[in-house]
Amino acid sequence: MRRAKIARKTAETDISVEINLDGTGVYDNHTGVGFFDHMLDQLARHALIDMTVRCAGDTHIDDHHTVEDVGITLGQALREALDDKRGIRRYGACLLPMDDALVRAALDLSGRPYLVWHVEMPTPKIGTFDTELVREFFQAFSTHGGITLHVDALHGINSHHIAEATFKAVARALREAVEAEPRRSDAVPSTKGTL
Repeated sequence: MRRAKIARKTAETDISVEINLDGTGVYDNHTGVGFFDHMLDQLARHALIDMTVRCAGDTHIDDHHTVEDVGITLGQALREALDDKRGIRRYGACLLPMDDALVRAALDLSGRPYLVWHVEMPTPKIGTFDTELVREFFQAFSTHGGITLHVDALHGINSHHIAEATFKAVARALREAVEAEPRRSDAVPSTKGTL
């Protein structure tokens, strides 16, 4: 099975991440940042990736290090679980509505990290959570996961809905990209022969 367990400890955070790409979306995420846990739950559930995240971070300062470092560690776990990427679809995309919000996500598990981000949040906070941290998470996740990721919020007036639609759209695109390609289960999906 395609699994990975990664631990990362710095002066700012102490993180463990465990994922199973062939799961059913079972999650158990505790980072000390309630809204972020809710978003990680959405990512796991809609990508159908079993995910356990633990983080002890310097949230007495703010949530930045926790969110960014979980993105780093989760990206590293994804990369490890994919191994040489043999037999995957590689690409995924989703157009996801959530009430007033409509978010488009498209990604390529190319090994070449790149984030294109066109998501405007109407408010600087969702509860106590800084909305700018949504981008920080996806920047870290795409960089360390080797993902080309494009995210566009096409509509939205509620920051919670926009953020949640973003996580769900990326999750659905990721689910598609990591799925097995039944017609070429023995091949790396690249004319170069490697990703």
